[in-house]
Amino acid sequence: APPTHQQSRGSPALKWSANLPVSRLGQPGRFLHQLPPMSTPLQQPGLESLSKSFEPAALEAHWGPEWEKRGYGAAGHRGTGAPVAGEPAFSIQLPPPNVTGTLHMGHAFNQTIMDSLTRYHRMRGFNTLWVPGTDHAGIATQIVVERQLQEQGISRYDMGPTPPEARKNFVSKVWEWKEKSGNTITTQMRRMGDSVDWSREYFTMDDKLSAVVTDTFVKLYEQGLIYRGKRLVNWDPKLQSAVSDLEVESEEKDGSLWHIAYPLADGSGSLTVATTRPETMLGDVALMVHPEDARYTHLIGKMVNLPLCDRQIPVIADEYVDKEFGTGVVKVTPAHDQNDYAVGQRHKLPMIVVLTLQATINENAPAKYRGMDRFVARKAIVADLEAIGALVEVKKHKLMVPICTRTGQVIEPMLTDQWFVAMSKVSDQDPTGKSIAQKAIDAVASGDVKFVPENWVNTYNQWMNNIQDWCISRQ
Repeated sequence: APPTHQQSRGSPALKWSANLPVSRLGQPGRFLHQLPPMSTPLQQPGLESLSKSFEPAALEAHWGPEWEKRGYGAAGHRGTGAPVAGEPAFSIQLPPPNVTGTLHMGHAFNQTIMDSLTRYHRMRGFNTLWVPGTDHAGIATQIVVERQLQEQGISRYDMGPTPPEARKNFVSKVWEWKEKSGNTITTQMRRMGDSVDWSREYFTMDDKLSAVVTDTFVKLYEQGLIYRGKRLVNWDPKLQSAVSDLEVESEEKDGSLWHIAYPLADGSGSLTVATTRPETMLGDVALMVHPEDARYTHLIGKMVNLPLCDRQIPVIADEYVDKEFGTGVVKVTPAHDQNDYAVGQRHKLPMIVVLTLQATINENAPAKYRGMDRFVARKAIVADLEAIGALVEVKKHKLMVPICTRTGQVIEPMLTDQWFVAMSKVSDQDPTGKSIAQKAIDAVASGDVKFVPENWVNTYNQWMNNIQDWCISRQ
């Protein structure tokens, strides 16, 4: 409101202020504050002492250790270390960061959310616990330590006079790295002020946890839900290990599509097959056409000669074949291709492995190619096909190549002995009559487990309803 006539005549400049009242006018809630002329800047020593940017180092160095010393993160009621009967409980197990390196922004983000939730429930009087820990990350840790050894010109196989001793010495090196790297991670968490209960810190290979893993493994095995069998897995020839689907990324590469003629055994002609991996033809066990493809129905059941190999294979029919793609004829190599493996299972075809675990050609192939690296063998096979007139044509082709994210190696589908968890099988010892996968599906359908945002339920159900048995040999 403007000043009164009397005020404007003899009083100095007047300004309104809502927070520093010095005189009250007749109108309630309105205050006047007399300020110096505008030409004189306000002195604000508090603001002037602040840094121009946020500098967290000093705050972190003080408050993180202080909170830990006071035991604010201790499990129980309001950091007392003991629960209060009748109060609700709130607990989070920290998804353990891989012990291979240091925390990044993603860790800082999700740990901030967990810390906020934990503090919120602690202040509300819940019996609260946030459990910290780190994960062994077996393959990643192995790669890090191997690279360190390589810088010294040492291989893990050279670390002892015998393989068992070399393995023992290598494992001790891995444990050394775990101590060093794990301490880095927990130091970062302490600097962030994570209100975890450090007295309960765990490592996924601690004896206590390993005992639980062993107990669970035995129980699932006795229930028929863990089994050992030959299955196609993602094999890394450098790691000498199966790797999970999560550690494989498909990259687009420039490649070739080789068209190969397979002569009919009766001499009446040939069938042409297009492939991006001609070296796998050494393990072919059939050619496949669509049962309704009029071009080939009369050939179903006939035999063809496998080029470069002294054996014959049948022509079979399967709806998996796309009649419109390529020539409409597909080679079947169950031991070296995931889709062919499924076909081989349906048709009870033999599975001929032609690669060693080092990705060289093995004794199941013609003698000429044995011992060759897979890519060297590819060139030799293409040259020999051309020499006998079986190479019809070669076309440039863009293809998706599976690459191990750990090593950069081209993944080889390999038929090996592995341990698996049966995801869709119902154990005869399970009173619920449900498989592991079905229990997980029902937990979401019932609302016991909720997704945020909810649209991810569709992705989850699609995944769970099509889930394959889980290879746990290197998980």
